[in-house]
Amino acid sequence: MDHVKEKLRKRTRRHLRIRQKVVGTAERPRLSVYRSLKHIYCQIINDIEGKTLVAASTQSPDIRTQIKYGGNVVAAEIVGKKIAEDAKSKGITKVVFDKGGYKYHGRIKALADAARKYNLSF
Repeated sequence: MDHVKEKLRKRTRRHLRIRQKVVGTAERPRLSVYRSLKHIYCQIINDIEGKTLVAASTQSPDIRTQIKYGGNVVAAEIVGKKIAEDAKSKGITKVVFDKGGYKYHGRIKALADAARKYNLSF
């Protein structure tokens, strides 16, 4: 179990380093991503006001009906599409990307690419 705790500690430290530089404002809110083994979650946050503007995950009722399993690239693409569409409806077109200390690879990359494909720029 020690290796699991060590991986979590390293990811947390990477995320804290990223958060020192990446700040969401009203003009460019922060697109934050969290990945678990079975699900992926993302939210667009205005850090100045401390408010979540838009959120989507594989546990959202409308996404849950579209997917069989939430821990794969296909599910991440659907969540990326949903967050981009919801952001567009709220008038958000530009964000800063916070990958949460994860590698830009696999599900994180799929979510980011899908969000970009549906006109969310970062």
